[in-house]
Amino acid sequence: MIRCAVTAGGCVASWSGDRRSPAVNNPCSVRMPTGNGGGWCGGLRSRAADLAGLEMASLRGGVGGLFRASPRYGRLQATAAGASRVDPEDIPLEKVQVKSSGHVLPYVGVACLGAILFGYHLGVVNGALEYLAKDLGIAENAVLQGWVVSTSLAGATLGSFTGGSLADKFGRTRTFILDAVPLALGAFLSATAQDIRTMIIGRLLAGIGIGISSALVPLYISEISPTEIRGTLGSVNQLFICIGILVALLAGLPLAGNPAWWRTMFGIAVVPSILLAVGMAFSPESPRWLFQQGKVIQAESAVKRLYGKEMVTEIMYDLRASGQSSSEPEAGWFDLFSKRYWKVVSVGAALFLFQQLAGINAVVYYSTSVFRSAGIASDVAASALVGAANVFGTMIASSLMDKQGRKSLLITSFSGMGASMLLLALSFTWKALAPYSGTLAVVGTVLYVLSFALGAGPVPALLLPEIFASRIRAKAVALSLGMHWVINFFIGLYFLSVVNKFGISNVYLGFASVCALAVLYIAGNVVETKGRSLEEIERELSVAE
Repeated sequence: MIRCAVTAGGCVASWSGDRRSPAVNNPCSVRMPTGNGGGWCGGLRSRAADLAGLEMASLRGGVGGLFRASPRYGRLQATAAGASRVDPEDIPLEKVQVKSSGHVLPYVGVACLGAILFGYHLGVVNGALEYLAKDLGIAENAVLQGWVVSTSLAGATLGSFTGGSLADKFGRTRTFILDAVPLALGAFLSATAQDIRTMIIGRLLAGIGIGISSALVPLYISEISPTEIRGTLGSVNQLFICIGILVALLAGLPLAGNPAWWRTMFGIAVVPSILLAVGMAFSPESPRWLFQQGKVIQAESAVKRLYGKEMVTEIMYDLRASGQSSSEPEAGWFDLFSKRYWKVVSVGAALFLFQQLAGINAVVYYSTSVFRSAGIASDVAASALVGAANVFGTMIASSLMDKQGRKSLLITSFSGMGASMLLLALSFTWKALAPYSGTLAVVGTVLYVLSFALGAGPVPALLLPEIFASRIRAKAVALSLGMHWVINFFIGLYFLSVVNKFGISNVYLGFASVCALAVLYIAGNVVETKGRSLEEIERELSVAE
C-alpha cells in the first residue's frame, strides 16, 4: 500500500492506493499590489500638470527624493499674485487616502479559476486511477499507471518555464486565455481516452496548463491588487488551490457505485477552463505590464476599471516614478543571471528549495502509518486531520499576512516545522517516549502541517512577484516555480531510496536541519514587503544592488 500526497500552496491532500506515485507537492499563493488609495490636492491642477511636475521633480531631485518612509504632504505656496500652486518638489510623497471606487475582487476571482484548476488537475487522478486503469487495460502495469500520475508533473515543469515568456509577450489576460486551451483540451482528452496514449497526452496538456497557471495566477493578482491587502488577497490563491483539491476528492465519491464515473471527473474540468477564458476576455490587463509596453493610455484605462478614476493620477505617478518605461528593452532569460538581478532571483529559487527540502512530502507520505500507530485506522480520518490543520493554518496566515508580514511568517513557519520534525524523530527513536510515541507522532504531524500552511506553503509564491523588478517579474517567477517543479520531481523519485538507506528518523533530523538553515537564510536575505507598493519595493532593491 503506497501513501500519496499532493500539497499545493500550503494545501495538503493525501490518499492511499496501490502502485501510485509516492508524493506530489505543489505550493502556490497569491498576492496583489498597487498603490494605496490616495488623492492629490484635488482640483489644484490637472493630471497632465501633475505628470509634467513629476518629470521635472525627477530631473531636479531624483526618484529617490520623491519617496520617504514617513508620511509627508506637499505645501501650498502662494505666488506673487496670490494664487495657490503646488511646486513639483512638494508633491505629496505619501498620498492622501481616498477610497477607490474600483472593483478588484471580481477579477481576482476570475484569476483564481486558474488556481482551482491547478488543484483539481493535481487531485483528480488519485481517486480515478484504479478505475481508469481497468478501463484502459493497465491494471497490472504499475509503470504506465505511474506515467498517468507523473506526466502532469513533466507538463507542469514545461508550462511554468514557458508561462513567463508568454505573459511578457502577450500580456497577463491573453496568456490566461491561451492557458485555457491546454487545460480544457487536456481534460477533454483524459475524459474521452480509449487508450493509454490518449490519456497520457491529455495529462501532459493539463500539466502544461497548470504549470502556466501556477506562475500566472499569483503574478496577475499581485499586479492588480491594492498594496494594503495584497498579502490577504495572496492567500486567496492558496485557498482556491485547496478548494480545487477538495472538489477533486469529492468528485470521486460516486466511483464506488459507478466505475465509469472517472470520465465525468476529468470532464468536469472543461467547464472552469472555459469560464476562465471568457472571464479573462472581459478582465482588465495588468496596468504595470501595459505601462512597461509603453501603452500609457491603456494603462490609465485599466487603472480606472480596477480602482476608479480618482486613483489614476496617483498610480500613474507611481509607475512613472519607478521607471517602468518601455525605454529599457525586455529582459531575456540570461538577464536573470546577471549581476544586476541574480541576488534577488537566487532568493526566490532558495525559498522554493527550502520549501521542498523541509520535508512536507515525508510528513504527508507517512501520515497514515503515523495515525495508525496512534489507533486512527481510517484513511479518511487521517486526511481530515491533515486537511483541518492545513485550512486552520491558512486562515491564520491570511489574517496575519498584512499585519505580521511575510518575513516573520516565514521564520515562524520554518521554526515550527523544524521543532515538529525533531518531535517526530524523537517519537520514533527515544525509548523513554515509547509509551507516548503514537500520540507524539500525531501531534508532530499536525503541528508540522499547521506550521507549513502558516508560511512556508503560501508565502514564497506570494513574495516572489513582490521582490522581482517589473522588467524580469514574469520570467523570474516562472523560473522559480519551474525550479520548484523540478525539485519536486526528484524528491518524489529518490525519497523512498533515501528513507530505505538512512531510516525515517535520520531523514526527519535532516529535514529539521534544513528548516534551521532556512530560518538563518531568511533572516539575512529576505526583505519585508508588507504595506509597500511593488514600485517602492523595486526602488529599494534597485538601490541595494
